[in-house]
Amino acid sequence: MGEIKIKISEHTCSLKDVLEIIGGKWAMPIIYILSKGKLRFKELERSVEGINTRMLVKELKNMEKNGIIKREVFATVPPTVEYTLIDKGQKLLPSIISLHNWGKEYVNKE
Repeated sequence: MGEIKIKISEHTCSLKDVLEIIGGKWAMPIIYILSKGKLRFKELERSVEGINTRMLVKELKNMEKNGIIKREVFATVPPTVEYTLIDKGQKLLPSIISLHNWGKEYVNKE
């Protein structure tokens, strides 16, 4: 059986780029939760067990900047903010679900 070699170049490594976008501890759980539909900030904060407000804000800004989610602000008092997973984020779901299934099968199975 031959080895599969991946040529990694500092300038063209897509794996490195992907990990910069979704490699954080909280990105994949947030994407998975948003796959169920749009959520307000506090709903999202309650749905991601163990995350603090500061980290949620940081992850959401990063995902918005990278075109994974859409942030919509409504002119209410206080302002209402909703987050939605957009097409680019939806395309991540099969990979995230696959990693989740791999984890259930192989992690902590000693």
